Amino acid sequence: MSTIREIRLEPSHGLANSAPDMKTYNWIKGLALMLALACLSAQANADPLRIFAAASLQGPLDAIAEHYDVNSTVSYGGSGTLARQVSLGAPADIVILANKTWADWLLDEGHTETPARPILSNRLVLIAPNGTTAFDQMDGATLRTALGDGRLAMGQHQSVPGGIYAKAWLTHLGAWENLRPHLAETENVRAALALVARKETPLGIVYASDAQASGQVGVVWTIPAEQHPQILYHAVALSPSGQAFLDHLTQHTAPFVAAGFVALP
Repeated sequence: MSTIREIRLEPSHGLANSAPDMKTYNWIKGLALMLALACLSAQANADPLRIFAAASLQGPLDAIAEHYDVNSTVSYGGSGTLARQVSLGAPADIVILANKTWADWLLDEGHTETPARPILSNRLVLIAPNGTTAFDQMDGATLRTALGDGRLAMGQHQSVPGGIYAKAWLTHLGAWENLRPHLAETENVRAALALVARKETPLGIVYASDAQASGQVGVVWTIPAEQHPQILYHAVALSPSGQAFLDHLTQHTAPFVAAGFVALP
């Protein structure tokens, strides 16, 4: 960190109080003040763009942030966790959540005045470790039988959007109450993916983009979109720099599509 030193003019030959020397002194002192303000401004501008994002966005979002003109840091987590951190004052310029519920909560609680903007969609899939045979049909009984003594990995159904979507699908199958004691609920969808990848659970419900990001799992059933609420990622800009990044993000969705996400019209 640079230090601004005040420049002092020492009296010389008894002329310290003469008008020309005082004008020079005040001019240099003013210049030093402007330099100090410029340095403070430069330090402020050097602060990184702070991005909070749902864990499932990791990968393509890293690539976009890396090539963005502004230095940035990205913090990943469950959408509910991130929204609560923002509500408690965590410094963020933009927060990207995996559903609109938490974005609306930030607005309703007065933590932002900016409505959320939908930016991406996704698909929900049932995964298993590599080598598992895909299902040719799916209902609650089939799913329960396939689990055996194992558990079904998914995001926490009350706070993690992936878990909320998963619960909606299981409810549609009429299997929620039967399967609830056999769940392995996680703090985010990537954690559910990891359980299946490590073969700690035989099945998991994640996003298609998560399954594509892992070489250790395979999709054994693609869940029909009409059997759960539409998956929509929403972004909330919390500062001018966050708004600029959001505008950039909506114009550069190709990395997300390549990673398995679905672009919005």
